[in-house]
Amino acid sequence: MLDQVFAGRSGSRGALRAAALVPILLGIIGCSSDGADAPAGAVSEAPAALRGSNPVAGQQLFVDPASPAAAQAKRWRDGGRGTDAAAMALLAKRATAEWMVEASGVEQRVRAEAQRAAEAGRTALLVAYHVPGRDCGNYSAGGSDSPTAYRAWARSFAHGIGSRRAIVIVEPDAIPQAIVQSCLSQAAKAERYALIAYAVKTFARLPHTAVYIDAGNPGWVRPPTGLVAPLRASGIARADGFALNVSNFYSTKKVISYGRVLSRHLHGAHFVIDTSRNGNGATLEDDAGGPKWCNPPGRAIGHSPTTRTGRRKVDAYLWVKTPGASDGPCRAGAPPAGHWWPDYALALVRNR
Repeated sequence: MLDQVFAGRSGSRGALRAAALVPILLGIIGCSSDGADAPAGAVSEAPAALRGSNPVAGQQLFVDPASPAAAQAKRWRDGGRGTDAAAMALLAKRATAEWMVEASGVEQRVRAEAQRAAEAGRTALLVAYHVPGRDCGNYSAGGSDSPTAYRAWARSFAHGIGSRRAIVIVEPDAIPQAIVQSCLSQAAKAERYALIAYAVKTFARLPHTAVYIDAGNPGWVRPPTGLVAPLRASGIARADGFALNVSNFYSTKKVISYGRVLSRHLHGAHFVIDTSRNGNGATLEDDAGGPKWCNPPGRAIGHSPTTRTGRRKVDAYLWVKTPGASDGPCRAGAPPAGHWWPDYALALVRNR
């Protein structure tokens, strides 16, 4: 079934441009070593960065009418908190990503999200977040139990999307953590990159799915050239580009500068930026309440989600992190990672 879905990708993503590049690129990158998994008659893919322009330009992102922000706005409106309800309604009108973190049922959940988006004539924004050893055992610990389980999970995720339109952000934090933190051995790092590459290949073969590999933020891996080899090992040549600033707070201007440096070392790869909470930029120091990356005070929502940025190489501004979803129980009153925190959501709107 997936082979039938995959076979349509080249037709919808610039087959003529890719075909023209194949003779040159085969000489540069060689034949694929994983041809056994490719659909019949396929050849090695040209790096996505060389296949054309923004693959999501002009697409409208799906806005969930039953989002936590929408439900909160109704509760406050019904409870007489009209001003707060109006602020929350602003969030409810913006498209935010759905994070797929469960070990089971991922195909059904992805299918439901992608289908809702399709019925609205929109594109689903999804996050694949299930790599083994996720978050190095910190607030968002979890992930698949084994490489085999992860590969099966990625295939199920892809089955759920099918031929519907989607943007998938692949494994936030996974590559930067492998580079900077000491929670993984060299063998475990190589395995992680290979698993991400497998997920990227699986998603990239879908006909209407754009794939971006998470590459952290400007404060994590410096200089950005430190990401080049890991991203290559993780399948950036098959992806549509990389994602920056996921769940973080760096200003759009700073992220674009960082991303363009990285892009130049990846054959001009495109990228997307999480602008969900970067309206006031990042706080650069930890404080008594917790780490600078974990629910810091004084932050604000940033640029509204759009696939028309007017910026070279920047395919989209996205709200990958849900404004109001906690980073973890790092501050007084903060719920566990991923749980809805309406007071923080309200502050993000008021601070804009």
